[in-house]
Amino acid sequence: MTTDAEIRDILTRVKTIAVVGWSPKPDRPSHGVAAFLKRQGYRVIPVNPGQAGQEALGETVVATLAEAGPVDMVDVFRRSEEAGAVADEAVRLGAKVVWMQLGVVDEAAAERARAAGVQVVMNRCPAIEIPRLGL
Repeated sequence: MTTDAEIRDILTRVKTIAVVGWSPKPDRPSHGVAAFLKRQGYRVIPVNPGQAGQEALGETVVATLAEAGPVDMVDVFRRSEEAGAVADEAVRLGAKVVWMQLGVVDEAAAERARAAGVQVVMNRCPAIEIPRLGL
């Protein structure tokens, strides 16, 4: 379980966040959370192969995490069974944090990431944690 102190540290340290599973639809959680993070001052890179090349949040939407360039944190808006591959790629690409959204849990992927020195948050949402922690 990730402590409040760890979450506070993560959210005050990271600057660039890739949102994997970002949706252009305003009613989707990934859209709202990405926009919230952008308003909080983070650089947010939307990752969605079906939307690649379009503009969103002041960035060009990319098809893959690798195309996002170096990022501090990967925010995973994918089903739990797809989260492991995203987490493994995030580790391979040098992300410092893998953040799995509400309802997204993959203990095996979390263990692999932690073993590689990457911080992991699961089943939480930064758009909830930031106001809760007063950041």
